[in-house]
Amino acid sequence: MSRGQQRGQAAENQACEYLQRKGLHLIERNYRCRQGEIDLVMSDADTIVFIEVRYRSNPAFGSATESVDRRKQSKLIVTASHYLQQAPSHAQRPARFDVISMSGNSLEWIRDAFQAAP
Repeated sequence: MSRGQQRGQAAENQACEYLQRKGLHLIERNYRCRQGEIDLVMSDADTIVFIEVRYRSNPAFGSATESVDRRKQSKLIVTASHYLQQAPSHAQRPARFDVISMSGNSLEWIRDAFQAAP
C-alpha cells in the first residue's frame, strides 16, 4: 500500500469514527463496482447515506470539498444506484450524499452535499 493509500485509509477511518460518534451506523466500507467506489455507506435514522471522504494535505491544488466536482458526483450517483439495486432492502429508504472534507487536523462534514437529478 502506497503512502497516499495509507493516508486515505487513515482519513476514512477517522471519518467513520467521527460519524459513528455523531450517531450514524456503518453499513459498508469501500463499496466497489465497475462504475466506481463509495468510501462509506452508513445509515442515519431511516436514511441511507453515501459518503465521500476527501483528504488534502496541500490546499494549493484546491480544497478537499472542491475536488468533489460534477464528474465525481456523477460517478458517485451511478455507483449508489448500483448499490441500491444490489441491496433491495435499502432501496425504499431515503438517501443522501454527504462529503467529509479533511485537511490537516480539520474535518468538515457536509450533509446533503449534492443531489441526484430526478
